[in-house]
Amino acid sequence: MHVDRIERSIGKLIDEISDAEILLPEIQREYVWKPTQVAKLMDSIYRGYPFGSLLFWETDEAPETRAMSVNGAGAEPTKPPLFLLDGQQRLTSLHRVFTDHPDAQVVFHVENQKFQNQSAATGRDPKWVKVSDVLNPKASMLRLTQRLLDACSALADHEIEERLSKIKALRDRRFVMEVLKGFPYEEVAEIFVRVNSGGRRLGTLDLAMATLSTRWKGVLTQLQSESEHWLREGYGGIDVNFLSRALAGVVLGRGLSIWSHSKLRQTRDDELERGWKVVQRGLRRLIPLLQSRLGLTRSDPLPSMIVLIPLVVLLGERSGDDLDQDTSNGVVYWLLLATIRTRYSGSTDTRLSQDIRAVRQDDPIRSLLEGLDIDTSRAEVTERALRGRTKESPYFFLSLLVSLANGARDWWSGAELLPPTDELPKLEHHHVHPPATLDSTRFDKAMVNDLANLVFISTQASKRISGRSPREYFASLSEADLRAHLIPLDDALHDTENYARFLNARRALLAEAMNALLERFRPSFLDEGPAENADPSAGLALDLALYGTLRDGGRIGFSASGEGISWAGWAAMAELDSAIESARVAGLDSDVTIAGESMPVEMIEESLQVPIGPFLVTGTPEEWRAVFDRELETARPLSAFPTMETKQWHGEVTKFPVTSTD
Repeated sequence: MHVDRIERSIGKLIDEISDAEILLPEIQREYVWKPTQVAKLMDSIYRGYPFGSLLFWETDEAPETRAMSVNGAGAEPTKPPLFLLDGQQRLTSLHRVFTDHPDAQVVFHVENQKFQNQSAATGRDPKWVKVSDVLNPKASMLRLTQRLLDACSALADHEIEERLSKIKALRDRRFVMEVLKGFPYEEVAEIFVRVNSGGRRLGTLDLAMATLSTRWKGVLTQLQSESEHWLREGYGGIDVNFLSRALAGVVLGRGLSIWSHSKLRQTRDDELERGWKVVQRGLRRLIPLLQSRLGLTRSDPLPSMIVLIPLVVLLGERSGDDLDQDTSNGVVYWLLLATIRTRYSGSTDTRLSQDIRAVRQDDPIRSLLEGLDIDTSRAEVTERALRGRTKESPYFFLSLLVSLANGARDWWSGAELLPPTDELPKLEHHHVHPPATLDSTRFDKAMVNDLANLVFISTQASKRISGRSPREYFASLSEADLRAHLIPLDDALHDTENYARFLNARRALLAEAMNALLERFRPSFLDEGPAENADPSAGLALDLALYGTLRDGGRIGFSASGEGISWAGWAAMAELDSAIESARVAGLDSDVTIAGESMPVEMIEESLQVPIGPFLVTGTPEEWRAVFDRELETARPLSAFPTMETKQWHGEVTKFPVTSTD
């Protein structure tokens, strides 16, 4: 085994991709770069900045491959190919730009020497030239220069020619290549994961996928085929990552860990094949159940896809084809409560391990409910639990389910809320009382965006409302239209001045409907148990408020409240934003100063956890990003930041989902 170090021009590498002399092994992920990243890469190469090396594997093993996201590749190679391990995003992007791919229309402004993706504005400005036109071997520099002169460029003709020729010369810039020779597939997979980890801790899912592909060649093709099947069914959330985790869960009997890597290596082919059949069978039992019992015709409303995996194991390993009523009810009941309790908001794989063990017990539903601490009680949703919740909370999902169960449809058009179609429109929601009608001095953003003020209607319906109060536009809706969306019918509540009373009344209707939904599926063995709040965080609140911007020293204020809790503090907006991005992009831990004390921002499994006063706030990096971006939209001037008496919290800390913040 050895490593060769050579150099090759960009033009030569692009030709080799087109001739199928560079291929992707199946352990590679999909192409994910955005147009802005492609334009920045072109800019870096143009300016002579370093643009990294490439890692290849030369082998006689002929591993399984996956297609590159480029034009024209697929010819039969005339010589043994090289397999690309590191540099897929860069090489794919360059190939796309050089070959005029429709998703890589990079243009160059000859005067300010700027690259960006083509837009309507650049299309109207003749001083922008498409990079692929310059790179075309048959392109005439004379004609391009004349075209820019005709566009009244302020540059002299020789300056234009120099800049265009500099782009033309990009084809000759050279990559440093390292080529692994004589390495077995298993070791190459390990190298791939480490190289592509970007300095972060090795992801357990990365390790699992790489190991599965080496242990069972062709597995990613099977996963992709299964994923495409469910995409056609509306369940795009059942992607390759989900299926890999589900397969590992069945085979290992637990969530993923670094330990999983070596364990998967020892798994026999027949065990992997048997596990894959369990996953497929479980999905073909679970998804129709969710579609028929909850009206959940697609996966995008689900707050977490991980919550499905224990149920896939349970139903996939169950003998017989018929699913009895008690089991089907119990499956749905657990899914609803696990969602309310944000079961997988932190320590994902630890919880998954517990739940997979539970479904393999003699009484799986009871065992699953024991994991939620409600095996002897009846869970109920209270009005208090709904107070201050927004669209990021799990109750948003439940409000959709009760609207579906109530026969709700889009106002005026009558369209379905979740149409079962291949071309899935985005689930939409809008305000009953539009923000423009509410007095901002009386009702803060949390009250305006309260879950009780949201209904599932289309943009067209929202435009018809057009900033009018319910008092005006309810007149064109029937009582049945309002009841279906659980809108209180009391006329007095439709006036803006009674907005707070409207929220209370609608929360009561939502809570009643949510409890009726739980009642439909509650296992009979819980009938005699005492009632218990379905949400342990009910009555607790964490309000976030942003002041200023990321550029002017903006701050984010925290205000925590609840029984025996009253706390306030703040952090620098840029510091928290940087910590979120470090976790989201690279999985890196950070520190943020909150209330004058340095607090750890840690990635625990797939959850980003931050101690904020009395709460350990948890959620995926993507959930943190969504909440932060939500607050940015309503940020107030930095001059409005209130005088805040902050103090460190020294009491008990309670886990609190970031999606439940106001």
